[in-house]
Amino acid sequence: MSQQGEIIGFVGLGNMGGAMCDRLVKAGHSVSVYDVRSEAVQQLVDRGAQPSESAWECAARADLLFTSLPRPDDVEDVMGGVDGALQALRPGSVWVDLTTNQVELVRALADQAPHGVDVVDSPVTGAVDGARNGSLTLFVGGEETVVERVIPVLENLGLVIPTGKLGSGNVVKLVTNQLWFVHAAALGEGFALGMANGVRLETLWYAIKESVADSFVARHDAPSIFAGHYDPSFSLDLCVKDLKLINELSKVVRAKLPLTETAAEIFSQAANRYGHGAGELHVARKIEDDAQLSFRMEGDWTPPWEQ
Repeated sequence: MSQQGEIIGFVGLGNMGGAMCDRLVKAGHSVSVYDVRSEAVQQLVDRGAQPSESAWECAARADLLFTSLPRPDDVEDVMGGVDGALQALRPGSVWVDLTTNQVELVRALADQAPHGVDVVDSPVTGAVDGARNGSLTLFVGGEETVVERVIPVLENLGLVIPTGKLGSGNVVKLVTNQLWFVHAAALGEGFALGMANGVRLETLWYAIKESVADSFVARHDAPSIFAGHYDPSFSLDLCVKDLKLINELSKVVRAKLPLTETAAEIFSQAANRYGHGAGELHVARKIEDDAQLSFRMEGDWTPPWEQ
């Protein structure tokens, strides 16, 4: 079992990582932090964390090292190779990767871990507001005894679901994103279909939520469409990245996945039109613009990351 006295290292203090790290600090854990952005480090130091000068130093201090990075290649750059932070970990420590990552990369890096160092993959879902309020869902893959050790710490972040062997956490996370992306594209189509045939957007949204069409996307994400900012806390670039990872997993499926393939095409088109840094729900804006409709709705649409 994890002990409160263990030192946690946390590398990657972006929208999700910073909020998750803050939860661990508030829970009373001793946390050492590093990010390439000094201002992100200072924000956590102001809340009680200890600064590290590098990912290597952060890992060398840690009993449990958490990484929350944008892309698989970022994880490889930080953790891989003879100079990677993975090599700084001491025997008896655990690396927990919170990144939505490539399954084979996680397993390959685990093979490079020093003797006595364990690895767990634990990608998360639930958006920035979930990270802030501790209501994420975490999919945890790894050896059972190692997973049991880190669960008490991860439970500060939300619901923990053990998924099996190392890498399975990312398989489950990518399945959830696969369905999320399909739902996001479909929601825009539903709004367009109803509005083009004379139904008010407010009525459509209420009907969707109170019927078989209900989903997390309809309840959590739709207000970002109504407000017109399309949720910049998660970019189209990250969506396209995840869809490429999903495509890699789909190669072992002995069937076509046409909805997934179409979602990947639509998100790529949205990124090309509005920019890869644009918010994820521009996938709905593309339909909105093409149909010459407006999905704006009056209301107090406080962004989820400010809730």
